[in-house]
Amino acid sequence: MITRMSSQTSASEATRVFPPTRWSLVLAATRKEAPESAAALEAICRAYWHPLHAYVRRCGQSPHDAQDLTQEFFRRLLEKRWLAAADPVKGKLRTFLIVALKNFMSNEWRRAGAQRRGGGQAHLPCDTTFAETQSAAAGSALAPDELFDRQWALTMLNLTVDRLRLEYVEAGKPGEFDALKSCLMAARGTIDYAALALQLGVKEATARVAAHRLRKRFREIYREEISRTLADGADLEEELRHLAAALAKE
Repeated sequence: MITRMSSQTSASEATRVFPPTRWSLVLAATRKEAPESAAALEAICRAYWHPLHAYVRRCGQSPHDAQDLTQEFFRRLLEKRWLAAADPVKGKLRTFLIVALKNFMSNEWRRAGAQRRGGGQAHLPCDTTFAETQSAAAGSALAPDELFDRQWALTMLNLTVDRLRLEYVEAGKPGEFDALKSCLMAARGTIDYAALALQLGVKEATARVAAHRLRKRFREIYREEISRTLADGADLEEELRHLAAALAKE
């Protein structure tokens, strides 16, 4: 059974207990009797619930039905051991999950007799309000597959930020991260280094170096996160270009 994670559990805290790659996380979730199986499955659900939910919503399901369908998909992912068919040698985790969802929607959901919201089944930890906000904010012209890819790219960015924040926390510098994080998505030439230096209590030159290091580390982690969802030997640059293009669509 999938247990509910506390709403106080952050993604960065969860990162501490999970295997080092997303594919190893999938493999851990397939070992049903192993103590790490449930935690691994919850990590997968927490990380990738939003892109899959966005796809279901864009396919025309109502908010309530989309929530039920996505919850049921993840429940069956464990119950029917679909993850056992996942093979990191064969391709992308992104592709595996969306293909599995499509198969579920066309074959399983019609026969599921879905127990609507509750029905004795434990719900996965998910923020449906956030999910609906994200769906509403996404470009209405995007096709379901395009929206899924866009939400997947956003998920990768969120996982990257969580890891980066955790590094600063573990280094005893949470305040520095809070001050610097606005630099991550700032366009070149738009950062107010004087204000940043004042906030950090350092010289402007030091603030520039700190911002540069943060952005450099962000890029490194982002590449790692993407590579962890790919098969060995897959073209990382191609996947980066694909996700960048997905983010650019509105």
